[in-house]
Amino acid sequence: MQKVLIANRGEIARRIIRTCNEQGIATVAVHSEADKDMPFVREADEAVHIGPPPVPQSYLNIEAIIQAAKSTGADAIHPGYGLLSENANFARRCIEEGLTFIGPSPEVIASMGDKVTARQIMRDAGVPIVPGFEGQMDSVDEAIARAQEIGYPVMLKASAGGGGIGMQVCNSDDELRQAFQSAKGRAKAYFGNDTMFLEKFVQNPHHIEVQIVADTHGNTFHLLERECSIQRRHQKVLEESPSPFLDAATRESICLAAVNAARAVNYTGVGTVEFIMDENKTFYFLEMNTRLQVEHPVTEEMTGLDLVRMQLKIAQGKELCFKQEDVKALRHAIEVRIYAEDPVTFLPSPGKIEEYQPPVMEHVRIDDGVEAGTLVTPFYDPMIAKVIVSGQDRAEAVQRASEALKAFHISGIKTNLTFLQEVLADQDFQAGLYTTQFVQNKKK
Repeated sequence: MQKVLIANRGEIARRIIRTCNEQGIATVAVHSEADKDMPFVREADEAVHIGPPPVPQSYLNIEAIIQAAKSTGADAIHPGYGLLSENANFARRCIEEGLTFIGPSPEVIASMGDKVTARQIMRDAGVPIVPGFEGQMDSVDEAIARAQEIGYPVMLKASAGGGGIGMQVCNSDDELRQAFQSAKGRAKAYFGNDTMFLEKFVQNPHHIEVQIVADTHGNTFHLLERECSIQRRHQKVLEESPSPFLDAATRESICLAAVNAARAVNYTGVGTVEFIMDENKTFYFLEMNTRLQVEHPVTEEMTGLDLVRMQLKIAQGKELCFKQEDVKALRHAIEVRIYAEDPVTFLPSPGKIEEYQPPVMEHVRIDDGVEAGTLVTPFYDPMIAKVIVSGQDRAEAVQRASEALKAFHISGIKTNLTFLQEVLADQDFQAGLYTTQFVQNKKK
């Protein structure tokens, strides 16, 4: 592997460039017209303009990205997260063009990208899944009949969904009747697939995910778990590891289930198996993300491992040279995501960043994609930076995260900095007593 094209933008593009530089691998950035002055474009060895700002015409334009790789002589493509990272057709096109796709096979991406297929595979592999119904539901009346069998409340979900889009909690026949057609419409608009399924809604759950890595030599490992229960609109805003909720026995069980899930689909690369866990620590498979996660730095800071370096190594056919018992929680790590958004409504707040001064502090890592003068446009996700801190224990990590946010200065746009500070200062959070309902309950 000599040259990697990064089919992404912003902070994840910069993060991949850093590890490629360390490994002596040249990099190519692709960018839309809106991103031509962004830091990641300057930092890559080469940059190729691939289209106008809207993502369908640039970052989702498979042929433009393939052509950029061929014209620059890149021999591999890293998809980052989001955008085309879980697009099986993109992975297949890379392979057809003789390019190394830094990720799992198109077949694995396709099977795990369909939530119904993924549930069926996991059930067959003995991985616990949420009680539900994933058969064909052609009408709202059929959906209501299935919901009555499962028992309310239920979660109506899009089979091809992600990012919380197309998800709706329904507590009664009437609510399901109202939600069914609109949820199908959103699923069709966002994913091109309006297939829906139902799951039992686990109330006041924890969102636990397990990082897994697997090479082409038959080795599959877990890199422990992340607690991702601080969310708004079903999207994460703070993650930490180890989870303050898990005991040693539950941790061992859920990590083993994640490894079994990866082996069930012959997974290779870096990925994440997500679970939902109830108050009794009973856990169920939620989905598998066949890519790098936004919150991967939490695991990196907790274990001391470089996940992008692992991706590159696995893609080159090399064997992972460690054992499961070598993976340890060396410290406690927390990541908070800074968004250009209104801290009350959580709606995006695009605009020009006038002042941008991230803290320079020991044990604080900043993964960002912007600088002073950057224009945050409405075309892309409004996340502008991640603050990742570590400490010898959870209390120290929480304290350092709070200090880092207080020292972070951003002006010209609205951000969620104050909201994040409130979360860190909250007594329930500091005690580790929170679920996915934390933000919703605090906003009441």
